[in-house]
Order: sequence, then C-alpha cells, then structure tokens
Amino acid sequence: MKNMSGKKIALISIFSVLGMIIILMIGSYNSLVKKREAVSGQSSNIETQLQRRLDLIPKLVNTVKGYVKHESGVIAQVSDARSKLAGAGGMRDKAAADAEVSSAVSRLLAITENYPDLKANAQFTQLSDELAGTENRIAVARKDYNQATENYNNSITTFPAAIIANMFGFSLVDYFKSDSSAKNAPDVSFD
Repeated sequence: MKNMSGKKIALISIFSVLGMIIILMIGSYNSLVKKREAVSGQSSNIETQLQRRLDLIPKLVNTVKGYVKHESGVIAQVSDARSKLAGAGGMRDKAAADAEVSSAVSRLLAITENYPDLKANAQFTQLSDELAGTENRIAVARKDYNQATENYNNSITTFPAAIIANMFGFSLVDYFKSDSSAKNAPDVSFD
C-alpha cells in the first residue's frame, strides 16, 4: 500500500510539472503571437500614412505645375520617387523609397519659395499643411512600429521565450530605418 501511494505521488508530481510547463509554453506562445500582431498592426499604420502621402502628392504636384513650368525636373523626381514607394515591398524597401519621396518633396517645396503667388494659393496652402500633418503622422507611426518591433524582437531572443520562438518559427523583424541619404539635406538649385 505504501509503495502504491508513493507511485501515485510521483505520478501526480510529474504530471503537475508537465502541466505547468505546458501552461507556460502556451502563455509564452500567445504572448509572442500578440507581439507579432502588434508589429504587423504598426506596419499597417505606416502603410496607411504612406498611402495618404502618396494620395496627396499628385494633388500638390498638379497645383504646383501651373506655377513652376520650368521646374519639370523636380516634378519628375517627385513622381518617380512616388512610384518607387508605391511599388516598394519589404520594410527596408519602403524605408529607402520613403526617404527618396521625402527628399523629392522637400526639393519641390523649397522651389515653391520663389513663387509668392503659389504660396498664397489656398489649395497649395491646404495641401502643404495636410502634407506636413501626414509627415508627422508617418514619424509617429515609424516610432510606434520600431517600439513594437523592439518589444517583439527582445521577446523572441530572451530566455525562456526564445525556446518557444525557435520551436514555432518566430523570426526577427526589421526595424524601419531611414535610408542613409535621408541624413543629408536635399540639394536645391534655382537656376
């Protein structure tokens, strides 16, 4: 009888430990899934704001075209950069294309400084303000995405969640990093 109860206690102890391990694994897995989805959601927020900017740019360009006819090179650069961003695939490509769009739009806006009539145009002023607001939203979305990415990447590389992450194929996510050329001010010439 004593031997039988000792076996029961040992079995109960083993099953209890296994149950706790399984519960911890499920909790870790669910936490990683939530963090991965947070990264995905923040990525969608960036894409939404980039799309908003892509939608505003043609309106701004069309407003500017009538005033700055001899500045077609800058307008073409804005259009080319916009096309690259619209076709960008991964986060690295989007970051590089985003930097190119920002630079081209900055050049376009700098050129408009030479056209007082354009600066006084109500539609141009409204579009410029909307674009500035969108740029702020993009900056916030990037920051939020990078925070979610950091949280997720830290979770899948630290013990014990790293074991679960490796078992279920969770992998590191790229940060949204601006292109190295974004650190330089755009060249603007008024020839």
